[in-house]
Formats: sequence, C-alpha cells, structure tokens
Amino acid sequence: MLRADPTLEGSALRAAVFATFASYARYWVDSFRLPDLTPEQVDEGFAFEGYEHIGRAVALGQGPIVVLPHLGGWEWAAFWITRVMGLDLTAVVEPVNPPELFEFFVRLRSALGMHIVPLGPSAGSEVLAAIRDNHVTVLLADRDIGGGGVEVEFFGERTTLPSGPVTLALRSGAPLIPAAVLFRGEGHHAVVRPPMDLTRQGRFRDDVTRLTQQLAYELEDLIRLAPHQWHLQQPNWPSDYEALAAIGRPHAPPAG
Repeated sequence: MLRADPTLEGSALRAAVFATFASYARYWVDSFRLPDLTPEQVDEGFAFEGYEHIGRAVALGQGPIVVLPHLGGWEWAAFWITRVMGLDLTAVVEPVNPPELFEFFVRLRSALGMHIVPLGPSAGSEVLAAIRDNHVTVLLADRDIGGGGVEVEFFGERTTLPSGPVTLALRSGAPLIPAAVLFRGEGHHAVVRPPMDLTRQGRFRDDVTRLTQQLAYELEDLIRLAPHQWHLQQPNWPSDYEALAAIGRPHAPPAG
C-alpha cells in the first residue's frame, strides 16, 4: 500500500490497510462463488476497457500473454473469457502447501474452464504449447516467487520481477499485454492495456532486462488505479527483509 501511495500515514494508513485486507477477503469470497454462477451472471457483473487487444490477438491466432498484478479478482475475468467469450485460457499459478490445498485450487479453477500450469521447471514449455494452441495465457508477475528474476526498479526501489513473461513473448512472438481486474462497486472491471512494443534492440538478455523494466512501469500504473486492492502481502523488496530482521522476524528472500 505504501509503495503505491507513500503519502499515507496515521489513521489514513490504518484505514487503507483495513481496506486492503477487506479487498483480499472479497477476492476469496468472489472466487468461491464463481462455480455456482451462470455465464450470464458473470457477464452481468463484469465490465472492461481494452478487451479488443486480447480479442484481436486471438483472432489473428497469436495466443496473447496477459500479465497482471495481484490486484482485485482475476478469476472473475478468466471465467468471463472462458465461459462468456468461449476462449481457451491457460494460467500459471504458484504451488502451495499442503499439496491437497493446491489440488483444491486446481479443481476450482479447472471447473471455471481454465487450464492450470503449476509454476515450475516445465511451466515454460507448457506455456509455449498453449500459445501455439492460441490460448489466452495469464501470468501474475508482480512477485518474483522463485527468485532469479530480473532486477528492476519497482515503486522506487530495486527488486526483482520474473523474467518469464518477456522471455516467453520474445521466444514465441506472442503479444505481451498488461492488464488488471478491479473491484468496482458490486462488480468487476478489467483494464487491458495495448500490447507492449517488443522490438529487439540488442542481445536477448539485455532486451529481457529492458522490457521487464517497462513491464514493471506498466504494472505500477495499473496498481495505482486501486492500490487498496493490491493483495501483495509478502515481503517483496530488500528493505522489507531488513525491516523484518530489525524486529526479530527474519524472513528469507527467494533464492536466486
């Protein structure tokens, strides 16, 4: 929250923190409601701007990569894409423990029409196959979960973000489309940005670094649309780990 709005303090900060946790609770409630909703009910509760960027890519057979932050409720939009628009969608998700919990989430999302790929060694090849099959591929990329990502400036401090979205886009030729799904009143509102310019300018690794920084700026702009809906509740910057260590609660950063 403070990353997106560093002016917050005192009672305003406390209210913003409360709003963030309330938003996160709504995310889970809305997600668990989805299997019981009809496509018509999902469509009624959904609005969007910029969807034509996704629709155009699919119509051209280009299998777009849609990159999102952990903002609002992305599953609602995924259900809308699969059940209302009738498109194939693949989502890469973080494995969680215990394994039974992860399998529960896989079943939940599969019931909504998603193809689920666990983040891991085979994720890249599975995503490339999905792109070839003209799926809409969804990647949440505001956290470097496994470590080893690209160093970028993100909300004014150096950290790392995953290199996967840019790497996969450059290797496959798929459009790379930043987007976010926000809570708006009782419904959901998707904001889809135009595809990023992926024109090569140098060595592959340098281009990945340059474009991942551009993607970080795109994510910043999307998060600032509703910072109290940003569900990033884990340490994500070096200063986060330093602050935890200072109060006797060390938390190891991702390996990389």
